[in-house]
Formats: sequence, structure tokens, C-alpha cells
Amino acid sequence: MQTFEESGINPLIIKAIKELGFEKPTPIQELTIPYLLDIKKDLVALAQTGTGKTAAFGLPILNQINTESGKTQVLILSPTRELCVQISNDIKNYSKYLNNIRIATLYGGAGIDKQIRELDSGCQITVGTPGRVLDLINRKKLKLQNIQYVVLDEADEMLDMGFKDDLDAILAATPEEKQSLLFSATMPPDIAKIAEKYMKNADEITVGEKNISAENVKHHFYLTKARDRFSALQRIIDAHPAIYGIIFCRTRRDTAEIADKLIENGYNAEALHGDLSQAQRDYVMNRFRIKHMQLLVATDVAARGLDVENLTHVIHYNIPEDPKIYIHRSGRTGRAGKKGTSITLLHSKEMFRLRDIEKQIGKKLNRKMIPEGKEICERQLFHLIDKVEKIEVDKDLIEPYMDVIYKKLSWLSREELVNHFVSVEFNRFLSYYKNAPDLNISENERERDSGDKNKKPKQRKANEEFSRFFINIGSKKKLSPTKLMGIINEQTRTRDIQIGRIDIMDSFSFFEVDTQYENEILSAFVDYKYKGMNVSVEISKEKKNDTSKPFKKKNFSKTKPDKRHKKR
Repeated sequence: MQTFEESGINPLIIKAIKELGFEKPTPIQELTIPYLLDIKKDLVALAQTGTGKTAAFGLPILNQINTESGKTQVLILSPTRELCVQISNDIKNYSKYLNNIRIATLYGGAGIDKQIRELDSGCQITVGTPGRVLDLINRKKLKLQNIQYVVLDEADEMLDMGFKDDLDAILAATPEEKQSLLFSATMPPDIAKIAEKYMKNADEITVGEKNISAENVKHHFYLTKARDRFSALQRIIDAHPAIYGIIFCRTRRDTAEIADKLIENGYNAEALHGDLSQAQRDYVMNRFRIKHMQLLVATDVAARGLDVENLTHVIHYNIPEDPKIYIHRSGRTGRAGKKGTSITLLHSKEMFRLRDIEKQIGKKLNRKMIPEGKEICERQLFHLIDKVEKIEVDKDLIEPYMDVIYKKLSWLSREELVNHFVSVEFNRFLSYYKNAPDLNISENERERDSGDKNKKPKQRKANEEFSRFFINIGSKKKLSPTKLMGIINEQTRTRDIQIGRIDIMDSFSFFEVDTQYENEILSAFVDYKYKGMNVSVEISKEKKNDTSKPFKKKNFSKTKPDKRHKKR
């Protein structure tokens, strides 16, 4: 299939995607669309983020849907509400010229009553996050008996976020006779287990190699001391004047702090994290998409589903602990045949993580030296000159002002005029980077800091930076550490919160989280039910290795929790 027209897709769908700028199928679309149009077998499709997977399954499904029926025929599951909304909007755009197509979008953090009304009014396609979908199934509002297609999009990410049990419950509730489609960027063992359990003799389509990064992305890292990380970030940004990228941070607090510092220093940046309301998130993402903003500072979860074209850079302010997260992040640049660069900021004790990533992606990350002030000033100067040289001049617009301008500047010679012009933009860089120190770590410093290069750091010991919580469910309710992490992610709507030790007992459990999120955890579990049981989460005062001592009870306010903590 060289063109969309050759596929036999409805011309009304072709018309819609042409208006969206679709010219020819991407590799995953070229392989998947004909398959789904002709073959009714289950399918596992592996391709990197940003390769057009939504259209790969969305177009053939739309082509075969029964528009005369208002019953739900398609269930699409995605890990986050951002990706859920993105998929829903994409399918609406693809089907804009089709009659009677109705789509329900189901995710936590939004009013469930409105979503129930959407389902009650009848819809052929449902797109949702696992937590909210399972909730509506249990309420008997989402009926699955007529499901013909189940799509798991970004399946690896759903497992990483702790949704395995929810996926098991949802898939077990779907009809035996259906076509199951699993789309993923990586193929970890748990994905293979889901495919084996819920799919029948599934075929596999792979674009590129499994578990590696996109081919169009260059991978660089910069080595500096931890205290110099933000200064190094500034230099990297200044050395790339035309940068249009995402800076990934590990936590919401880091995201907000880095964005605030950049804004204070005059950079065109904004933060995107879980503390923003949906309206705020939509506003920030829209500004970034239309390039009214140059830098987006984001957590992994917040940026999930943010489909932005022509990103030049992805910067890992903190190197991810999981190599798969690195693959997802880096896949946001280098799309649609464009070149991109993935940059990681490291200090010497993090080198072992770099090696894990290199093994996962099958590539070496090249070390680059943090630019010095002179190099940055040169790049900024020539970028300015290029902009001036290539600017389009509207003579009619500026003509009324030229006499005054000529008169004002007549005392300057040609050389002096150029000097004044350049200095307007350039002086602040010359001043800022005058006598700027070298932020690079030398080989001697690196060896001294890291000691044994192959030795991984010891695991964190329980300490005062983590709060310990009691929760009144345990293994008798099929609670596992993975499930508990998923519940925390689901209730707080993020996975930015660092989770420490987890102890699962028969009827109760203990878990640790970063102390700064203590109140957020307590608020998130107000009125939460697990398998019909009222859940109590309280701060524990017992010693870390003693599970027999009592816990300190937290008095909850009778006021309603913040909307973002409502149950999904």
C-alpha cells in the first residue's frame, strides 16, 4: 500500500485525513491498515512513539464500523487521560465526514455523570483509561457484549503504571469472539503474557527492531556536577537558539521549579504537571503546539499523549530509572522523517544507568562537552544574523516610519550601525557568560566521584524523607506491590510520587512515599473503595521494620476532596 487511496478506505475518510495533512502512510500504517481491512486475527503491533499508530488502527476500524447501530463496538484503552483525549480527538477528525459516528471519552478527573450520559445516548466507539472504564463496567453503564474490536494502545505504559489487574478484569469481561489489537513501543515480558492470555494465535507486525529508539534521533549526554545541572541546562539551551523541545523532569516539584527558573531568566517556557487543572493543561499544551512557547518542562505522565510535530530536542533533566521511559521520551522527536536530538544531563554517579539505556536501545550515547561562554555567544550571534538576513520585509508597512528612522540613525556609519544593531540582542549573552566557568567534569573528577564504574549505588534505606502509611487491604484482597503502586498512581493521577518500601500483609499493608506528598496521599484516598470495600489510608508511626505497632490516625475533613482526587 503506497497511498491511502490504494487501501480501499472509504473516500470520506480519505478526504478527512488529507485535510489533516496526511500524504502517504507511515511504515506502521502501510503494514497494519491492509492487514486489519482483510484479516480478522488478533494482532500485536510494535512501533516507536510518534509513528502514527492511532491512524494505523483507527482508519480501518472506522471503515468497518456499523454506523446504523448505537451499541459500543470498539473499546480503546490508553494509559493516561491526555492520550485518551488525543486518540478520541484524532478519531473524531478522521470521521468528520461520516454520518452517525459517536465516540465516548472516559477518563478520571472529569465528571462521571457526563460520561454516563454519553454512554446512555449510544456510541459505537469508547476510548478510556483502565480505571474509569472498569468503574463504568462495574456500574453496568458500559456494556461490552457487542464489542468487536479491543485496542490496547501504549500497552507497555499501562503496565508500567500498574494497570495490569484492571486490564485483566476488563479483557475478561469482553466477548470471546472479537479482534484484539495490542500496540506498543516496547515488548516487555508482561506484554507477551497478556498477548498469550487474551489473544488467539496473534500475528506480529514490527516496524524497526523491538525495544530500540527511533532511527532519526541522535543521542547525546553531558556530564556535570549535580549542583551545576541547571546551569548546564541553560548553556545547552543557549547553544541551540532555535530549540523547540520538551525538558523532562522526574517530579512535579522539579518540573515547577525548573520552569519557574527558566521563566525568571527570560526563557519562553511553561510547566506541565499533575497539579494543573485540565483547563490549565489544555491551555499550556495548545500554546506549545502552535509554537507560542519554545520549551515545555514536563513530567512523563503529563506529557503522555502530547502529540507535537517538529520537536528538535528532548532533554532528560533527570535520567530515567527505566530504559523504556527513555525510549518513550526520545521518541517524541525525530518523527515523520525529521531529525531530532535526545540530550541527557548526568552526574558521574549515574553512569550505570546510561549503560542500561545503551543496552536497551542498541546504541551508544555520545558524550558532548558543555559549551563555554565564547561558543554560546558565537552561536547566538550567527543565529541573530541569519534571522536578520532571512526576514521578510514589508516595505509598504514600514515606509511611513523610514524618514524618521533614517534621520535618527544618520549620525552612525555603516559599521557603527551594525555594531549597535548586534549589541541590542547580544550584550546580555556577552555579559552573562563573561568569565563563565567550565562546567564539564574531567576524567580525573569522574573517576574520583564514581569509584568503581560498574558498581551500582545501594538501594535507599528507609529514612525521614519518606512517610509510611497504613492501608487496610492486603493479600487476601489480591493486593500486590504492583497493584498498590497502580492504585496510588490512579488516585493521585500521577506516577511522579516516589514510592519507597511496600509491605503487603494478609489484611493490611504499609507503603512509603516522599514526605512532601503526605497530604496529597491522604486526600486522594478519601471515599475510595476497593472491590466494594471502604479503604482507609493513615499515617503510620511504627518503626520501619516493625509491623506490629499501632498507627497514628489522621483526622479527615468532612469537606469534599479536590476534584483531581476523585475516584476514577
